Amino acid sequence: MRLNGGVPSPLIAALRRDLVTSSFSVQTVGELWGETAAAALFRGQRRPALNALYHRRQAGIPLTRAEALATLFVLNEPLEHSAVDTALPQLTSAGAAELGLVGPVEGGGRFRALLDLRPYSFVDTSGAGSWWIVSDLGELAVGGPLEVDHVLGVGGASTTLSSLMIGADVDTVLDLGTGCGIQAMHASRHARRVVATDISARALRLAALNAELNAIDNIEFRLGSLYEPVQDDRFDQIVSNPPFVITPRREGVPLYEYRDGGLEGDALVETVIRGAAAHLTPGGVAQLLGNWEYRAPGAPATSGIDRVRGWVSPTGLDAWVIERELQDAPQYAETWIRDGGTRQGTPQFEELYAAWLDDFDRRGVTQVGFGYVLLRAPGGATRRPLTPRLSRFETLHGGRGENPAGLGEYFQTALANYDWQASRDDQSLLTSIVTYAPDVTEERHYWPGQENPTVMTLRQGSGFARTVPLDTALAALVGACDGDLTIGQLCGAIAHLLEVDEEALVADVLPRLRQLVDDGFLLPLQ
Repeated sequence: MRLNGGVPSPLIAALRRDLVTSSFSVQTVGELWGETAAAALFRGQRRPALNALYHRRQAGIPLTRAEALATLFVLNEPLEHSAVDTALPQLTSAGAAELGLVGPVEGGGRFRALLDLRPYSFVDTSGAGSWWIVSDLGELAVGGPLEVDHVLGVGGASTTLSSLMIGADVDTVLDLGTGCGIQAMHASRHARRVVATDISARALRLAALNAELNAIDNIEFRLGSLYEPVQDDRFDQIVSNPPFVITPRREGVPLYEYRDGGLEGDALVETVIRGAAAHLTPGGVAQLLGNWEYRAPGAPATSGIDRVRGWVSPTGLDAWVIERELQDAPQYAETWIRDGGTRQGTPQFEELYAAWLDDFDRRGVTQVGFGYVLLRAPGGATRRPLTPRLSRFETLHGGRGENPAGLGEYFQTALANYDWQASRDDQSLLTSIVTYAPDVTEERHYWPGQENPTVMTLRQGSGFARTVPLDTALAALVGACDGDLTIGQLCGAIAHLLEVDEEALVADVLPRLRQLVDDGFLLPLQ
């Protein structure tokens, strides 16, 4: 495929003009076959969408250009030569074939998609945006196991990482293992320069095509494994959706470039974490997704979270690790065998299943955790020199709050809040002023007929939708944090009101107040 340098840029420019003028958008595609069919398509079933198109044709309703493009590239249905020319008038079917997007169907007269091309929309800290993303055809179109050099489009992990990405303006960003280029494209919105690396030459060709198709010109693509292509370079931000899937190293088990890093167990994630310090500028931040193994009792580092703690400890980096999901070993194996396109119930599935379970048994792996890793280098203009190292390892299995632009802004605020409170001793904190965040609410429960509540809870609407139990003193303190009085003044007034010793009250509530600042319930004013 001639996708990087070999294809004349005018062809990509023509494709872009056609996509713009056809209104080939997420909204258009969603409206084409309705919510029910769209939900089925998301589950990997295209029949409801095909039926919807059939009924439109039976009713004599011609396809619009956007509908024709959705039929060809999203549903992977062949189109007549003339229909492709109509849908892509600037590029034409000949140009689409030269670009590698379509190819002739045996028998002549029709074209089928050779690549997946679909619209993508998002909201981040810079606002709303939309692109078109080219990737390899998925399992639904291929009808069987994927090729080992398969280039994945925008999936669940991709959208998760992009929603976590801190969007503060920076000079340089490294996208480690770029795949189709989606994280590099997101980073291009807040960085002057982005370097995107991948071990797959095919992935880099498609990523370069996606950047050019969407008029993004500040991404540099480099071929190589992990940090090898950037050598001594340092970056203000590193983002990575690495090939972290734990896969048996056994003959007959396919190793997909987009998900398998070539190392045993969770060693790939360990390597990315341990190598980050050498490539971050002072105050620079790395954000990645990863898996970590839980091992049988008695094995070294039984807990997956403890394993990650051990990887981070020697780096000297701040660390905030959040485990979001935990799967037992059989469930994990089933998930990733199906992800490769091998159907359950087939002999191939059973062979792969046995290989996965044997590999887990050999190393004593009982469960696999999935989550987010945020690392930060010491120093930086906004970091106070005496701020203690951040070392936060959490298990947060469950939902998230309402974050229209994703969690990036939440992480940015939380890091700033931590620096603010951790750099202040208790006396300094008492002279400071904080206010409760606008998304924070208080919930109270009463026994029937009782005047005083039996349960009080503080709830966060954004972030991870955390809840914090309250007692009378902490509830009174948070409720009075409206930006007028210092924390010390509030503690004095509450101690007097509750008729308790002020020093004892301060000792009780101040550590919990620091945690509320860290979690974004309270925001510093001065």
